[in-house]
Amino acid sequence: MSHSSSEKLVKAIHRKTRRKYSAEEKIRIVLEGLRGEDSVAELYRREGLNQNIYYRG
Repeated sequence: MSHSSSEKLVKAIHRKTRRKYSAEEKIRIVLEGLRGEDSVAELYRREGLNQNIYYRG
């Protein structure tokens, strides 16, 4: 398997296994972050998200 085809395979697997969040889940996560009870890092670690997503939006 060449490097390029293995990269394509990994990307395809990632797309298929990527979790999709409903609008309600997204709102809940953002509101939890705004409450400030936990750090953004802790909140996103608990939710299985990369914290860069929070700062990009």
